[in-house]
Parts: sequence; C-alpha cells; structure tokens
Amino acid sequence: MRDDDLKPATIAAQAAGAMNAADGGVVPGISMATTYGRGPDNALLVPGNVYARDHSATIRQAEEVLRQLEGAAASLLFPSGMAAIAALFRTVPGGGRVVVQSGIYWGATVWVRAFCARRGITLDEVDAADGAALEAACATRADLVWIEVPSNPWLKVVDIARAADLAHGAGALLAVDGTAATPVLTRALELGADISMHSGTKAINGHTDVVAGVLSCRDSGLPVWAMIEADRHDAGAILGPFEAWLLMRGMRTLPLRMERMCANALAIARHLDAHDRIEAVLYPGLPAHPGHEIAARQMCGGSGYLMSVLVRGGRDAALAVNGRLELFHRATSLGGVESLVEHRATIEPHTGIPENLLRLSIGIEDAGDLIADLDRALAG
Repeated sequence: MRDDDLKPATIAAQAAGAMNAADGGVVPGISMATTYGRGPDNALLVPGNVYARDHSATIRQAEEVLRQLEGAAASLLFPSGMAAIAALFRTVPGGGRVVVQSGIYWGATVWVRAFCARRGITLDEVDAADGAALEAACATRADLVWIEVPSNPWLKVVDIARAADLAHGAGALLAVDGTAATPVLTRALELGADISMHSGTKAINGHTDVVAGVLSCRDSGLPVWAMIEADRHDAGAILGPFEAWLLMRGMRTLPLRMERMCANALAIARHLDAHDRIEAVLYPGLPAHPGHEIAARQMCGGSGYLMSVLVRGGRDAALAVNGRLELFHRATSLGGVESLVEHRATIEPHTGIPENLLRLSIGIEDAGDLIADLDRALAG
C-alpha cells in the first residue's frame, strides 16, 4: 500500500514499516556507529553512509515515521525542539523581518528576541489568534511567520489556513509549532503551512525520557529547506541514535495515547468548567472557548491534552491547590503519559501570566481518579 493510503495508527504501530534488517526482527534495531567503512577501492561499503552526523539508519527510520505521520515531503530530527527552532530562524537573513505570535512557549520567545536583536532582524510580536492583528502584521513584507497552535499556556487557536494565506501574501513562509496537537490531531502542512515543528520531547515521545525536536516541510525543494539541512550538518545539531530509537518506540503508541489523553482532557475540562472554585478553563474543546470553532475544523480526533485553569482566590489559592494535588506531578513539561501541573507564573515571572493560572498536562490515567484528585485539592 502507498504511504498516503495508511492512517496514522497504522503508520505509528508499524514504525512506518521499519524492521531490523540484521535479524528480521519486527522491532527496528539501533545503529550506534559513528562512522562507516570503505572497501579496498575506497568506495563506501554502503553508498551514502559516511559519518553519523547525517547518516544514521536509526535516525532516518524515526524521521520516516514522522514524515509519514505529518504528510510531509521530508522531516529532520534535532536534539531538542529549541535546536529545531534555531535552525529554522537561522535561515532568516540579517536585516530581515519575522512575525511571531505573542504569548507562546516562553523559551522560544526569549531566544527569538535575543537572536533577532543580534542579527538586526525586525521582530513583530502579534496576537495571531486575532485575525485582524495578524493581517495588519502581514501587510508589510516578511521572511517568516511563526505561530503556535494551540498556544502554551494560553491555549489560543490560530486559523492555520488563513495564516498561510496572509504569510504568503507578505512573501513569507509560515511555520507552525504544533507541539500541543501533534501530527495526529493537526497536520499543519496540509492546511498550507510551509514548515511544521514539534518538540518530540512532549507527546510524540510521550514517556518523558527523550529530548528531541523535528522540522518537517511541505516542499523539500525550498531553498530554506536546503539551508536547514546544511545548518544541521555543519552546526552538528544531531540527535543520538538511542534517543531516536526511544522516540520511534514512543511513536508506536502515539495515536492511542492521544485518543486517551484527549478524552481525559475533555472530561476534566467540562468538570472544572462547572466547578465553583474555578474562574475559567482555557481549553479549545469547550464550546465557549474563542477558538473552539477553528479547533473543531483543524484538529482531528480531539482538542488536545493541554489546558490552563484560573483558580478563584488569586496566587495563594492557586499555589495551595497546586501543593495539594497527589496524582498530578508538579513538574515542567507536558505531553507524557503521566499528568503534570505547573504554576506558570512561578516559572515565567513578569511575563503577564496570571498569578492564579495552573497549566495541566493530562495523561492516560483514569479520568475519574484525576477528577477526584482535582476536587480534593480544590476543596482545601
């Protein structure tokens, strides 16, 4: 069967058809070699395999799984999501211009601001979920438009197809950070994005034991893609083969995990939305969410596993609830099989995050148990 005939669950479970060529095992092997041999005539024993910086079979297998899940022309793995973001932004010329969504992952915002300042790149931060604001930002020529859908921790939803039209009208590429959706829920490239980025550390791996990032493209003939390939090779931003193998193992259950996590998240969001100790629930699966209609169009199979809640009573009340939770681990990150809670204003002080906001990453535990844990913590 052709790749495009297969559904994500099949692609993931079978690791895009990868097997262990050495022994015929149905589980892909790990190639740990850092360099590759040549014969007496100095010809490569395996054409194309020179050095592990670009030529690891294990990494190529993991990239192929991601490529097929994303519906991409090509995918490249990096040692972190930030390494992937940096490789993309380094394609922007000095003196260029980028439009970046405001209120997104703080680590990306901090790095992009510093990078643009060093390179003399004009940076315009805009609430991209506001269609009029994004249109105004794209009225001037740009090199790159960067959005995050849904955003972290505000859970705002940008219309990707509309953003693509606006970016292209400005002469820019559209890049989408889809970490909180994964390619199982949203295939940004099919909606018009040029580049898709995911932090593989999060739900793609799903087991909180790998740090990785991935870029995928709609057209591998883009000059920017060649620049990204060269940058990864020359700067050495490569993922190790063992990490790639763990990532591939995690992806084999990605659709199944996302199904359970989304179902849990929706049940919890509905419950908390009616709770008298909760001021607001930010989750695109709720009909009252400003981005609900867009999310319903461009997210297939669920509204994600990430949400933020505003606890009545301000900072002290939110921290008290955070401290009383027993099943939710108090830890940074998101997308793992275990549920996490984080008081974001503690991690990102002075950034406009409400003091009473708790970010919840919903895992695969029993939804009733998680709801009971939240109710106990909210009751005091």
